[in-house]
Amino acid sequence: MHEKPAQQRLEVIPLTLAQANAFVAKFHRHHGPVRFHRFSIGVVDEANVLRGVAIVARPVARQRDDGRTAEVGRVATDGCPNACSKLLAACWRTARAMGFLRLGTYTLIEEPGTSLKAAGWRLVYSTKGDSSGWARHSRPGRSTANTGPKKLYEAPRQRR
Repeated sequence: MHEKPAQQRLEVIPLTLAQANAFVAKFHRHHGPVRFHRFSIGVVDEANVLRGVAIVARPVARQRDDGRTAEVGRVATDGCPNACSKLLAACWRTARAMGFLRLGTYTLIEEPGTSLKAAGWRLVYSTKGDSSGWARHSRPGRSTANTGPKKLYEAPRQRR
């Protein structure tokens, strides 16, 4: 009989934005580094190897930027099992400790959200997407990739 390898023990650590962005640049499937953050964290394995990162920032949507809502802007892992779920749960614990009342994140419409669901997050709604990207009369020429439909997930609310 084949035995399953023992699950790696992962530890959450603080990171600088530069450290998190370097990992994102190497491992994220469809986004690059970010410019600003509220905080960044990582997970390391028993050999102290960085296996994943998460970057939490202000919400992208102005309607959600109320000062008490934060947004996970990037999560990237090297494929280590459970790293993504561990990061998402740690992001919510950290955000709550900082006084945030809500924490959300967006996924591409085709992504299943498995790690989000495993960490207890719930699907709030799906966006229509915006084919014009960031370009507006007030800010012409700016564009970003992945302007199609997305799903918004939120961390579980605190029970009072």
